[in-house]
Amino acid sequence: MTVSACLKTRAACLARTALGAVLGLGLAGAVVFQPAQAFAQAVEPAPAPVAAPRAVPQADGAGPGLWVIRDADSTLYLFGTVHVLRPTTAWGSAKVDAAFASADHIWFEISNPDDQAALVPLIQQHGLSPARPLSSLLTAEEMIALNAAASGAGLTAAQIDPFRPWLAGLTLSVAPLVKAGYDPQSGVELILKARADAAGKPVHGFETIDKQIGILAGMSEADQLSFLRSTLEAYGDATVELDEMVGAWATGDVATLERVAVDEMRDEAPAVYQALLVQRNTDWAGQIQTLLAGSGTAFIAVGAAHLAGDDSVQEILADRGVAVTRE
Repeated sequence: MTVSACLKTRAACLARTALGAVLGLGLAGAVVFQPAQAFAQAVEPAPAPVAAPRAVPQADGAGPGLWVIRDADSTLYLFGTVHVLRPTTAWGSAKVDAAFASADHIWFEISNPDDQAALVPLIQQHGLSPARPLSSLLTAEEMIALNAAASGAGLTAAQIDPFRPWLAGLTLSVAPLVKAGYDPQSGVELILKARADAAGKPVHGFETIDKQIGILAGMSEADQLSFLRSTLEAYGDATVELDEMVGAWATGDVATLERVAVDEMRDEAPAVYQALLVQRNTDWAGQIQTLLAGSGTAFIAVGAAHLAGDDSVQEILADRGVAVTRE
């Protein structure tokens, strides 16, 4: 393998690591939805418009993966999502529509993914560190790369410098995607939430926005910097890699999704993998068992990375004796 090919492969791996975080964290879509300047400037966000249910292009074939858990008086559907999508992405399917329509309750990672009023103060509290700016943590070469990437996200060097590394990494992971036509308002959660609201279905969250912020903000500075450096090194490959991930997700190709999103996050950024996937999947599996002990039908939609791999929600439940079936 040539040196350039090796570097390209390395960049692709790092891009998949950063984008695995986008697939694994519902907060990612919310960060894109809010203009990044609001995080760097203490301003109040404008109220988010009330979303109306929209039609989704129908997928070719079976569409994204759907799983079900059943006992005598409960039916729980598990559906993997992507938090930012192109509006033209075809992921609709009759089986998902039927499962959603049958549900009494809808569950997401967070119940209010579009709540900017809740998000911005938390970002300002846990995502900014003027006393320890990025310029004091990164090399001169890394700062050049950071400032170039920040410009692509609509930020100046002065605006991004106070960001803590986790916020800079997350912001720059999603910035090139928006330029390539990915849109958080076309993300699965916001579309399903609009449907739930229109149908009067109660919406619940396994976590809160502040807990998701805490997952990233609670990582060590070294791990945050590793995540940021991976994002910077792979910045130019982000859209190509997400296209591959979305293609696998939209066709129900869980094996490819596991390989490109989950396995490489585990290998390249084990601390991020543990924080974003393993620990949360374990917690959610417990909450799902509690739901199963009750009765009724629930539709559960979480990031697709949580439903792929050896540490997926399904595998954890199976290890606990709970049967999960692919629909």
